[in-house]
Amino acid sequence: MVASGVSKSQLYRHFEDKNALVRAVVTHVGEFVIARETNMLGKVSTLAGLRRWRDSLVKANALRHGMYGCALGALAGEVSDHDVVARGMLDQLFQAWQRLISEALERMQRAGALDESADTSRLAVGFLASLQGGYLLAQTARDVEPMAIAIDVALAHIESFATSDRAAS
Repeated sequence: MVASGVSKSQLYRHFEDKNALVRAVVTHVGEFVIARETNMLGKVSTLAGLRRWRDSLVKANALRHGMYGCALGALAGEVSDHDVVARGMLDQLFQAWQRLISEALERMQRAGALDESADTSRLAVGFLASLQGGYLLAQTARDVEPMAIAIDVALAHIESFATSDRAAS
């Protein structure tokens, strides 16, 4: 109510209850995050491209005026224990983000930049977990450096699957 500047009665004119409002927020934030990541990750097909994506995430987080967290991660922390529907919605959004990472890694694999032994699905889970942990650490530290380190560790693991002839790509 404070953020929107409207009364409780105005909110409930548009939303059946608090859960409906929360779910609308999850949908809105989720659409924004997944569209942004689709735009950014949909173009990644090299390790250099993955590093550029990393750089853009870190830079964007540094420019958020001390609000270093992830909007989806924050919502997950707030609603997952209270609303099974919202938790399911958030799970689907994180799975979509994970798929985008996996698809980028698969493109690298098809191009010969990553070894065929690399399990792109598992790497995507680890990368997203590192990213989310990095967001959380950056938020609590009010410093983007922990996020950069967390992503760099995940990137180093992914780069360990780089094929020798394409490692610089």
